[in-house]
Amino acid sequence: MMNAQSATAAQTTPEQRAVEDDLVARVVASFDDTADPRLRQVMQALVRHLHALIREVRLTEQEWTAAIEFLTSCGNITDGKRQEFILLSDVLGASMQTIAVNNQAYANVTEATVFGPFFVDDAPRIPLGGDIAGGAPGEPCWVEGTVTDTDGNPVPGARIEVWEADEDGLYDVQYRDGRVSGRAHLFTDEDGAYRFWGLTPTPYPIPHDGPVGALLARAGRSPMRASHLHFMVTAEDLRTLVTHIFVADDALLDSDTVFGVKQSLVKDFTRQAPGVPAPDGRDLGDRTWSRARFDIVLAPASTRRPEGPRHQG
Repeated sequence: MMNAQSATAAQTTPEQRAVEDDLVARVVASFDDTADPRLRQVMQALVRHLHALIREVRLTEQEWTAAIEFLTSCGNITDGKRQEFILLSDVLGASMQTIAVNNQAYANVTEATVFGPFFVDDAPRIPLGGDIAGGAPGEPCWVEGTVTDTDGNPVPGARIEVWEADEDGLYDVQYRDGRVSGRAHLFTDEDGAYRFWGLTPTPYPIPHDGPVGALLARAGRSPMRASHLHFMVTAEDLRTLVTHIFVADDALLDSDTVFGVKQSLVKDFTRQAPGVPAPDGRDLGDRTWSRARFDIVLAPASTRRPEGPRHQG
């Protein structure tokens, strides 16, 4: 039985292929005089691949119209707190592929993963051992670790941004009351160490009440993300790291809808029984809590690839 591509080739006459080839060549050539060589490279590659898709699947005019309407819907639902195009990039794996291209393996550095659409600038600063929860509901979680370079030297003063959803699967920006919770920034001490209280991560769905959610539903795909805690780590002369850590026993590790899980980022979040003393003496009463360790290794800034606009997908 022929596959879709070979069947298409068999059904297209040489004359028709010549017409289509000519169009591709003319559109590619239309960018020959683009002054910016990188823009020229990207646009010509885009034309070739886009036309290849149209020709491979023999896209109908009705399907082309539906695609335009879908993209228009993504634009209409996007605002200052919701970026539907980031969600689309995420669920197509484009976000993770961009991260893979721009964060090539180097020595023993901590792996990067998707930024996600819920980062917010100017999160409050907390001291070492402070609490990022800000009143958000969830089980307390103690997180600690170190930041070092690839030679094992501690990185004092590294800025660590952390953010996460609450136990109901929502980030603070998804509420309409202006709350700031589940996010903060802190700095490593002179030994490169950090520690803070957060919430034990829980699974949650990406926003799926818009066109991307409708696409996932039609494809029979789940909108669920594996439980995780976001980090962004910056330090002078070192490559910025955007990553998160995942809960080791999460059932969604193999089906994370944005393909963000990497095995090196799966960590034990060890649950503690009520009454077990907290590392900093915090009184947790009769509540359970968890603890996790995440040691971070940053690459030299010289390994950074050419940067475009900050990726948020």
